[in-house]
Amino acid sequence: MSAAWRALRALRLRLLGPGKELVGTDQFGNKYFRVPQHETRAGQIIPERRFVEAVNRQAYQYEMGDFPIEWEAWIRKKRKDPPTIEEILRNENYREEMKQKIKDVAEKDKLLQAKEYKEGLVAEPVHTQIKGHASAPYYGKKEPSQDPTSTASTFQPGSWMPPSNESSHNK
Repeated sequence: MSAAWRALRALRLRLLGPGKELVGTDQFGNKYFRVPQHETRAGQIIPERRFVEAVNRQAYQYEMGDFPIEWEAWIRKKRKDPPTIEEILRNENYREEMKQKIKDVAEKDKLLQAKEYKEGLVAEPVHTQIKGHASAPYYGKKEPSQDPTSTASTFQPGSWMPPSNESSHNK
């Protein structure tokens, strides 16, 4: 490389900072980059920056699982080195094994519970039916009533309406 190219590269680096470096790609095709720590013309130190360029996605289209957990940890600087594809596949297999084990344990627990209910060792859960809220004027009744139905000791809010003001205007 000629001295002129080296000088231009040094000038570009000094003015614009270093370019992004491709660090890796995941199984979905997302590309992960880093911009190394550098110093600006004014002498300010800019820390390393890590980011991802997603494959054909808008920001509002992201969903859980679109990025492997290992890459997300690298982007958030929770880990120093980027993950390898072997590490990602090994961890994915482990997660699938755990999901299957959890499913098996839940199924065994369900069968054991059914057996205990059948043998009378454990009481079955009670299923209650709620027929309204206690603050409703017709709590526990089939339908709301138009007539006042309570006295001072059994008053229910909203069950009584004051008389019209016509009688007070005539006096």
